[in-house]
Amino acid sequence: MTRPRRIAAAAAALLALATLAACAPDPVTEDWLNGENKGFISSEFRVEEIAPDQRGEPVEWAGVTETGEELSSDDVAGDVVVVNFWYAACGPCIVEAPDLEAVWQEYEGEGVSFVGVNTYDQADTARAFAADNGVTYPSIIDVNTGDVKLAFAAATPIQATPTTLVLDREGRVAARIIGQLEGASILSTIVRDTLAES
Repeated sequence: MTRPRRIAAAAAALLALATLAACAPDPVTEDWLNGENKGFISSEFRVEEIAPDQRGEPVEWAGVTETGEELSSDDVAGDVVVVNFWYAACGPCIVEAPDLEAVWQEYEGEGVSFVGVNTYDQADTARAFAADNGVTYPSIIDVNTGDVKLAFAAATPIQATPTTLVLDREGRVAARIIGQLEGASILSTIVRDTLAES
């Protein structure tokens, strides 16, 4: 093979490798495609609030909780709803559990509902997590179908665990918190502001 042909062949091989690398999914995407969803954000924290006139359609969702009860968007209609995507072995999920529970206790009975969506564990693991971490609101076990995550993913990106959404009284996504909560006050403020909307 002549030198120009060798150079052309090498260039073609490098281009092919670069193209394949560019198309390769990141680890979080690979986990999602494989149904594992183990990716989580431990250091990045971001809050995205959505103005009422820019919110999408209400999200309709339904699933079965860790205690075997059916729970759906119809059951919490008219409430401000906090939806937290989590799983038991997720370090940031463990750390933020007391803050989520504190805000739930603060607003319980005031037109606010909390729903966990466990994306990885079976019911017994979710029940043990709730007992160990003092979590008293229900969690839907979504690992088998992924239906709840898909319902929300159609309205807003659910890229990593933990992610916490706040829905307005119409069931629309009003805020998205990416990563571990940095204290209860941020979530409490968002819930209070969403409750105050006319």
